Amino acid sequence: MSTATFALAQAATASGPRLLAAALIGIALIVLLITRYSVHPFLGLTLGSLVVAAIAGLPVATAVDSFTKGFGDTAAGVGTLIALGAMFGKLLADSGGADQIVDTIIGRSSTRALPWAMAVVGALIGLPMFFEIGLVLLMPVIFLVARRSGLSLIRVGIPALAGLSAMHGLVPPHPGPLVAVDALKANLGITLALGVLVAVPTVAIAGPLFARYAARWVDVGAPALFAASQVADERPGAGPGAATALETRTVRRPSFTITIATVLLPVVLMMGKALADIFATEGHLARTALDFLGTPLIALLIAVVVAMFTLGGGAAMGTKAVAASLEQALPPIAGILLVVAAGGGFKQTLVDTKIGDLIAGWVEGSGASVLLLAWLVAVAIRLATGSATVATVTASGILAPLVAHLDPGQTSLLVLAIGAGSLFFSHVNDAGFWLVKEYFGLSVGQNIKTWSLMETVVSVVGLVFVLLLGLLV
Repeated sequence: MSTATFALAQAATASGPRLLAAALIGIALIVLLITRYSVHPFLGLTLGSLVVAAIAGLPVATAVDSFTKGFGDTAAGVGTLIALGAMFGKLLADSGGADQIVDTIIGRSSTRALPWAMAVVGALIGLPMFFEIGLVLLMPVIFLVARRSGLSLIRVGIPALAGLSAMHGLVPPHPGPLVAVDALKANLGITLALGVLVAVPTVAIAGPLFARYAARWVDVGAPALFAASQVADERPGAGPGAATALETRTVRRPSFTITIATVLLPVVLMMGKALADIFATEGHLARTALDFLGTPLIALLIAVVVAMFTLGGGAAMGTKAVAASLEQALPPIAGILLVVAAGGGFKQTLVDTKIGDLIAGWVEGSGASVLLLAWLVAVAIRLATGSATVATVTASGILAPLVAHLDPGQTSLLVLAIGAGSLFFSHVNDAGFWLVKEYFGLSVGQNIKTWSLMETVVSVVGLVFVLLLGLLV
């Protein structure tokens, strides 16, 4: 028996109270380091993993090997997807494709339908982009629409933020859902399909419907930020009033149809794989082809390559401009990659110390709903750390042993329950809280009444629909 195997066997025989104490102390340390001492989540997760291993009885060398294995496996499985997603999102923004989506949808909407149109815009922009990038991109759009329509900033802003947030927490290829899919070995196609089913009604309720009431509680107009258009819109047929604050330079944009088709391409490929796995026989040519094309790495790689021609070429960016856009997409996500990989290391530590098995056994014996428990665990970590990603990766590690007794559909719903919990009640320890507050010019109280409550509605409504699907899947 090797040293590592012997050490893991020792951990397996550790008492239940000792393992539970290890998990609680490790999580408490991570929360304390991140919230009280502002330690970067990467360091917090790393130190927390080593503390858990030490208390559970793993030798130092074995603890390091366990963390390193989880870190490497997660970076290999998810890191490339995050990088490709960042490249795609940056190219969508730099080519003017995101602006094209916004202008087309908003331009065809009546004043009454604008909140619903803004929810669609937020969801479409949020599908390929990280939350912070999508938020910064959406703000000029929200201000511009609020000024032109005369509607409250909250009335048009909350629906857009709801669409962005729901996509971030529930739909791959965002970091949180991807990590949960990887940690729980869920089927990405099924998770994507169920995530969209949950996200659509969730966005409708937490966005346009909730915004009606939020706008009554907090009635503010668009601030002067982004008020002056920076360049004139020189598109054919554009009148003097068509100048937009979204453009930093006059540029030819890709068409709306081409842009939407490019954005939805990886989604279609992954959905095709899921459908082929269900309806096509194994070994069939169509299933073999779709299984390859719908593999997340291949689907996102195809989307980026296609976007170089459809978005970059459609905007007449040129080879060097496209290359520069793709290159600039990577540095901002370095921190995200480290946090996600460290979360994988923490997950592997929980697995190797058998803490996850202990919790899984407790859940099975208690008869508690696995989906509700997953949501509650993610909510607790989200409230404590303020990070949706940390909440997702930590909750996934804790609940990973449960999937051995779940079918693929239930495993995907477990991913979504964790994702919904990770969005619960954004408050003062969340960077997104302060971004929204400062952009909208709100007080802390006003921000809690609007943004924080909207996030809570997204989380709770998302859980409700996950539980309803759990009755059918």
